[in-house]
Amino acid sequence: MSLQAFSLLGKLALITGGGTGIGLGIAKAIIEAGGKVVITGRREKILQDAVTVLGENAYYRINDITDRKTLPLLVENIETTIGPIAILINNAGIHYKGYAQDTSDEDFERIIQTNLISVFSLTRECAKYMLKRKSGSIIMISSMTALFGVDKVIAYSASKTALTGLVNSLVTEFSKNNVRVNAIAPGWIESNMFLNAINKDEARKKQITNRIAMDHFGTTEDIGHAAVFLSSEAAKYITGVVLPVDGGANVNF
Repeated sequence: MSLQAFSLLGKLALITGGGTGIGLGIAKAIIEAGGKVVITGRREKILQDAVTVLGENAYYRINDITDRKTLPLLVENIETTIGPIAILINNAGIHYKGYAQDTSDEDFERIIQTNLISVFSLTRECAKYMLKRKSGSIIMISSMTALFGVDKVIAYSASKTALTGLVNSLVTEFSKNNVRVNAIAPGWIESNMFLNAINKDEARKKQITNRIAMDHFGTTEDIGHAAVFLSSEAAKYITGVVLPVDGGANVNF
């Protein structure tokens, strides 16, 4: 079997929140598959450091996705100065932890604005170009909280669950123009912040590890590989899926 179908050679990916964590892991995987990336975020130093690590096939743009009026100009700038955006990875998002009764309307709205409305706004702008070219891959980064109930993340869960509806509806509109829309639902992925948090809460750590069918947490590389597959010609007939990358947590009892 030829692996050429998995190549992203000549493809440019826009990755929001690409300077750290899962976004950076996805950027590394796309470059390893032959592609180029533009990473965005609010903090220039983090973006500069990431591009240094990623190498010559990486670029960055400072951008806050919640400032939605800047998104058309961001996309236009990338399209005209770097190249056509073949892949959009909607990775940037924020989290809020708190019981439903302790979550204010303002807290809820802030999560929805960032994790859902801004994702739609950027997707719409990128799709304008993709639909004209009749080619493109759009990937939402969802969450386990969109697949089963988790306490103390009511706003985050709602925002990530709504992405599934967004994927479904966009598929009905974009598929005739060969623009595919999918989502990845990461499980518990290793990071310093995550490990520090659960090591301070043994009960939560036990709850999480009992849920995962496999014997370890995931890595950002695992999410990156899934993104490469869904963005490649190997997945050219796959659209409208929410792919859990979770070590079996979604189905384990």
